[in-house]
Order: sequence, then C-alpha cells, then structure tokens
Amino acid sequence: MEEKVKLAINDIRPSLQNDGGDIDFVSLDGDIVSVRLTGACAGCPMSQMTLKQGVERYLREKVSPTLEVVSVN
Repeated sequence: MEEKVKLAINDIRPSLQNDGGDIDFVSLDGDIVSVRLTGACAGCPMSQMTLKQGVERYLREKVSPTLEVVSVN
C-alpha cells in the first residue's frame, strides 16, 4: 500500500508546486499517512484544509477509504 500512497502523492504534487509549495511522503503507519508540506505550503494558513480536503480526500479515493493524512515538521 505504501507504493500506492507514494504514487498518489506524486499525482497531486504538481498542483501544490503550481502554488509554490510541495509535499513529501514521510511514512505510512497502519492507516496514518505522514507527509511534510514544504515551500509556500509550509507556512500557508490554508495548509490544513489542503491536507484534509485535498490530499486526504484524493488518497482515500485512489488508495483506501480508511486513510488519514497528518502533517509532520
């Protein structure tokens, strides 16, 4: 499943890069996907919304409906 998560993150990476940010996969522990937001995303007040309504929703559709995405520093 980790490989599917990484592929899905790579699918959405260009959208974040277009806004001056980026996302890095950190780890998968059970259904918890840890990612690191960088660039403009790291300091953006909308980053939590992007993480939950964008990244998490996409990963749930493409990989597993039980996944939860959390951001780490």
